Amino acid sequence: MAASRRGLSRALHSSPCPAWKRAQPGAKRRLKPEYDAVVIGAGHNGLVAAAYLQRLGVNTAVFERRHVIGGAAVTEEIIPGFRFSRASYLLSLLRPQIFTDLELKKHGLRLHPRNPYSFTPMLEEGTLSKAPRSLLLGTDMAENQKQISQFSQKDAQAFPRYEEFMRRLVLAIDPLLDAAPLDLAAFQHGSLLQRLRALSTLRPLLKAGRTLGAQLPQYYQVLTGPISKVLDHWFESEPLKATLATDAVIGAMTSPHTPGSGYVLLHHVMGSLEGMQGAWSYVQGGMGALSDAIASSATAHGASIFTEKTVAKVQVNGEGHVEGIILQDGQEEWLPEAFVKRISQLDTQSPVTKINVAVDRLPNFRAAPNVSRDQPQPHHQCSIHLNCEDTLVLHQAFEDAKGGLPSQRPMIELCIPSSLDPTLAPPGCHVVSLFTQYTPYTLAGGKIWDEQDKNNYADKVFDCIEAYAPGFKSSVLARDILTPPDLERIFGLPGGNIFHGAMSLDQLYFARPVPQYSGYRCPIQGLYLCGSGAHPGGGVMGASGRNAAHAVFRDLKSM
Repeated sequence: MAASRRGLSRALHSSPCPAWKRAQPGAKRRLKPEYDAVVIGAGHNGLVAAAYLQRLGVNTAVFERRHVIGGAAVTEEIIPGFRFSRASYLLSLLRPQIFTDLELKKHGLRLHPRNPYSFTPMLEEGTLSKAPRSLLLGTDMAENQKQISQFSQKDAQAFPRYEEFMRRLVLAIDPLLDAAPLDLAAFQHGSLLQRLRALSTLRPLLKAGRTLGAQLPQYYQVLTGPISKVLDHWFESEPLKATLATDAVIGAMTSPHTPGSGYVLLHHVMGSLEGMQGAWSYVQGGMGALSDAIASSATAHGASIFTEKTVAKVQVNGEGHVEGIILQDGQEEWLPEAFVKRISQLDTQSPVTKINVAVDRLPNFRAAPNVSRDQPQPHHQCSIHLNCEDTLVLHQAFEDAKGGLPSQRPMIELCIPSSLDPTLAPPGCHVVSLFTQYTPYTLAGGKIWDEQDKNNYADKVFDCIEAYAPGFKSSVLARDILTPPDLERIFGLPGGNIFHGAMSLDQLYFARPVPQYSGYRCPIQGLYLCGSGAHPGGGVMGASGRNAAHAVFRDLKSM
């Protein structure tokens, strides 16, 4: 994001009317030579930043390289008649303030809350009279305990205490998400006023410490230790531990045995939607509908959003200040070499291959047979965890990828958004989202993924699903396979990493993306970071965009 009182360099071609404006006659905006702020990329954070800046009276334009807005929060009809949340596919982490401030309901956002929310079927050999067991978790604690007791009475009794333990940690960390980290540079080298302002950013940290109190050592272990160690302390049954551990490794090139994986779990349980702590929802119309709602809020206040406008260069004047952007081929040469080197050393490893599938019927799981061909059951609306019966299975899948091989038995999170939103697929058909890992960015021996490699891996994933849900493979009409290099190329995710950089402790808070530059500002005056590579990190949260917008506004006021 670039902010300036100067303006914008020339554009090569005019922009088509974005989809969210087509129903508003006369709403198409012309490209102007000057704006107060320019947002580069219409991902959800960029759109949030634009919406807040425009509401604060900062004339803002957004330029998006692709033909569609949303970045990774996008809906695309990549298979005729089937609309997919092609990259991100669930909503929970969106900050409540953003939901309210931007009036997203007014601008068309509709949610389908999921309850139950997690389904882990087993691969046990059942009998004619008894299906394999499964673990179904939702918002009803008594029902959760009944489900868990299939595997361990002790774990069933411990589960409410574990949930309360984690809830307290979420409450402590929550204020940190909505404020910039401690500004170490200002604190060390700034004026007296700047130092006093920097000290004020300590308040969320102090509040977190008060909330955790005497249990701080136990919570410190959650944040720094491997999630397997944390879960072993609470539980004994592997199906429950492995199911919970999926949130600690999803999207991360880590094993349940990797130190720091506990924070990744915390990041996935800290969400809240419409007052429901920890709730996860499908978005009516796919994740692109969320981006459209944010864009609608921004444009309603006067922001301009342009698609198919590639920003090739940030223009910097002789004093090293941002002057504008150039919409043509070019390279940026102004960033300090030391800064570029530190950014290049970030851990952006991604284990994820996303597969979007069109099917002509619902999956029929052996552990929970369908009542009818077309009628979704409660478990169909869940995140369905396959190959997740044991944390050892997850660890071995990770070990495969560390050796440059796609997992032999990959971790699979299977979601069926059309089970709650039938508008996404033709009648009787469904869209299936497969979030799978672990797949390395580069295969063993430095080999680059080709179509045969991609299809071989997808076939392996489908074979795994077939073991749990016989008939799945014959239901498939078409598929879209996105390996880490594909996620990087299409959506601009560094290394294909859904968080724009590992959510490890050395890349969080005042070290995100690197120390000295965690306050959304860059070495070049007037250039800011507003994406998931900045604090507080990845997920469809919007906090980076909102926090960055406030940093920009404060700087513009002081100019």
